[in-house]
Amino acid sequence: MNTKAKGYLLGAVAAATYGTNPLFALPLYEAGMNPDSVLLFRYLFAIPILGVMLRARGRSFKVPRSHVGMLLLMGILVALSSLTLFLSYNYMDAGIASTLLFVYPILVALIMAAGFSERLSPMTGLCILLACGGIGLLYRSADGSTLSLTGSLLVLASALSYAIYIVAARVSRLREIPTLSVTFYVLSAGLLLFVARIACGEALIMPDRWYLWGNLLALALFPTAISFLCTTSAIQHIGSTPTAILGALEPVTAVFFGVAVFGEAFTPRIAGGIVLIVLAVTLVIAGNNLGSALTHFRKLFPRLGRKRNRRP
Repeated sequence: MNTKAKGYLLGAVAAATYGTNPLFALPLYEAGMNPDSVLLFRYLFAIPILGVMLRARGRSFKVPRSHVGMLLLMGILVALSSLTLFLSYNYMDAGIASTLLFVYPILVALIMAAGFSERLSPMTGLCILLACGGIGLLYRSADGSTLSLTGSLLVLASALSYAIYIVAARVSRLREIPTLSVTFYVLSAGLLLFVARIACGEALIMPDRWYLWGNLLALALFPTAISFLCTTSAIQHIGSTPTAILGALEPVTAVFFGVAVFGEAFTPRIAGGIVLIVLAVTLVIAGNNLGSALTHFRKLFPRLGRKRNRRP
């Protein structure tokens, strides 16, 4: 598998696993846990998993001191994105929140274009438009109710934090550190935010049923350890903007679990939105290969030139 194909695959896995957040978090909310408690255990369980991965691969836990500040900043950004998203679940349906979160690829593309002179290709613009069209179809709730302003602002804050994280992972010197080490220390730094909030008065609520610990472990494994590991690696393989656009699979995953597990409606409008999002993902994966393929196809049918009249 070449580098680009590996990057696209990692980006797709990162988005799909991150979209499982509602699947494991909502039962914990129904059991009475609050976002800070859920996220504290989520990060607390994810860090040892990554530590075992580091040891299994023979990686060192040492990082240059010059990178500590950036790792701390990246951890706070990731934790802030998680916190605001999980808080938004208290104000709107998780599927809608996950859908609105997808504005972050647009933010990534704009940040890279404005701050780092990254060219927005016509294909990238088309992918963003198609994905936004799909998000627009998924936007309204089934009963047509108005979205909560507080919930919407929380999701936008989550999207902005995540967009800055993706850009920072691409342009900073953290590319010199193995992906697994970066993810381990980013989550370790992010844990400090939830420890600080609980120390400042947020209630720490423990699961009261044994099987809920399974939900916390799943949160630590799928949308945390696997997702952030794949995201960081995908960024290093294919860049920030393609990785962000592949995040279209996240709301698709959220809708799937909403229908299959929580009994949410699946309407033609939702189906149309998913089709547009999948089309956007297909186009961004095709990238320049699409233009090359069309060129080869056109060469199969050479243009017949007009014969010039020769003078006697």
